[in-house]
Amino acid sequence: MVLVDTSVLIDFFKGTENKRVDKLNDAISNKIPFGICNLVYMELLQGARSEKEYRLLQKYLGTHRFYDVKHGLKSYEIAAMNYFICRKNGITVRSSIDMVIVQIALENNLYLLHNDSDYSNIAKVITELKEY
Repeated sequence: MVLVDTSVLIDFFKGTENKRVDKLNDAISNKIPFGICNLVYMELLQGARSEKEYRLLQKYLGTHRFYDVKHGLKSYEIAAMNYFICRKNGITVRSSIDMVIVQIALENNLYLLHNDSDYSNIAKVITELKEY
């Protein structure tokens, strides 16, 4: 199962062609289960350029599988510790949201499909993170 990040979905919606969008298209074609999380949902809705686009995104994204953290506050503590571990290893992650998305992927045993170098850098330190 795959957790799709905002970075891939933006390209997908824009019709941008790249390897990550190709992987999403392959997942769709091959009926590989994939979904998003609440944070990706929020980021995509924030990027809407009109109320019409907002409603269209809301309707479309609402049909997808949603993943979330499994351990409440403890999940956020682990995400913060992983941020600390990355920083200690010379990797500065630009977004706390990315760390929560990583935690969601880890807790749900998901592959993360992204187009964001921060995730690849995180995976060098948090080796349990599986990239798709």
